[in-house]
Amino acid sequence: MNQQYPSVLLENAVNELAALPVVGRKTALRLALHILRRDPGYAERLSSSLLTLRRDINYCRECHNICDTEICGICANPSRDHSTVCVVENVKEVMAIENTSQFHGVYHVLGGIISPIEGIGPADLEIDSLIGRVASGDVKEVILALRTTMEGDTTNFFLYRKLEPY
Repeated sequence: MNQQYPSVLLENAVNELAALPVVGRKTALRLALHILRRDPGYAERLSSSLLTLRRDINYCRECHNICDTEICGICANPSRDHSTVCVVENVKEVMAIENTSQFHGVYHVLGGIISPIEGIGPADLEIDSLIGRVASGDVKEVILALRTTMEGDTTNFFLYRKLEPY
């Protein structure tokens, strides 16, 4: 094994941090060294919060947004317009739209978009629950807020065809 770090423990930490999206090896090394400079309690709090996040996070049974309870705060809010549903790819889009304070409806998080190249088909997404929400008759408007790529357009068209009867 060609070790480029003075410690196998440091190398292991860098490898794990570098596996995160948009974190290269240089940034991973900076993060690992930063953690080493902090008091040991910092690393314990960081690891504990990540373990708790992974173990205890919930997904809203209505919209599939992340939350701490069975129903997220948006879906539980009676002042939101539950007849308008904004369909988004992931939780990050919910957060971005919510930061504008302009949308007063509710969301539906698909958990991705259709991408045959990546092996993601309609069955891998939260589409059936969206159709169920619309079929219930309570939804009057569906806003498809997916990215304008080939995959996003494919997903938009698929959803349009599935929701057209309603």
